[in-house]
Amino acid sequence: MTATEVEETSEPLDESEAPPPERPPSRLTWQKLTFLPVTLIAVLLATWLWFQQADLDALTRNALSGGQVTKALWQHIQLTVISTFFVLIIAIPLGILLTRGAMSRATPVAMAFANMGQATPAIGLLALLVIWLGIGRRAALIGIIAYAILPVLSNTITGLKANDPTLLEAARGIGMSPTGVLTRVELPLAVPLILAGVRTALVLNVGTATLAVFGGGGGLGVLITTGITNQRMPVLVLGSILTVVLALLVDWLASIAELLLRPRGLQP
Repeated sequence: MTATEVEETSEPLDESEAPPPERPPSRLTWQKLTFLPVTLIAVLLATWLWFQQADLDALTRNALSGGQVTKALWQHIQLTVISTFFVLIIAIPLGILLTRGAMSRATPVAMAFANMGQATPAIGLLALLVIWLGIGRRAALIGIIAYAILPVLSNTITGLKANDPTLLEAARGIGMSPTGVLTRVELPLAVPLILAGVRTALVLNVGTATLAVFGGGGGLGVLITTGITNQRMPVLVLGSILTVVLALLVDWLASIAELLLRPRGLQP
């Protein structure tokens, strides 16, 4: 068969019959966006209905009146946000620095200090800080920060050290500067592990912030300790439920951010 006959017998490809390009799967499903918020709203609504029909004595009503619940919740959110901010600006740059050249030799020392911060009982660490700095929000914040640095620092170091050396060598081979390799190759590849550490630190901060009351830092721990010391179960229940709801909400928001900030090529 000649080339001319081949051309005559071959049928042209119909572009309309070509399969459409597959759309990348959505990072966020409607279940991910709705299930937990709806559950938390249902829990809060059930708690509110319970308080509406509960027979509260004067001491309980006094502990929950005058905007004290809103004030404690707002203080707790502030403690969580401020402490997480300082954890990020301390742990991530320090983790990057400890993977650079000669500074990597100091990694065991830095990790030992970070482990000490988390291994020390939170209430004991807060007591020492109160003795040193006095009662106030500053002592509470330093204690919360020291307790939450470890997961972010260790995940940053682990994520950067886990990068494929051949990829880094290839980036240097095409003329990228050390800063360019760090910002455009190393950090994007380490993002999943770093974000996992940040998510863990956020939940830790919400839980540890309940102890800020012992240092004069306020927060939802005020309701919990009031309920315990005065033996008022409604106050204790409300403080505990709000703490759990806040922790779950923060974890949900962090999981959304983790999905959105993860590089597209690293999707599982």
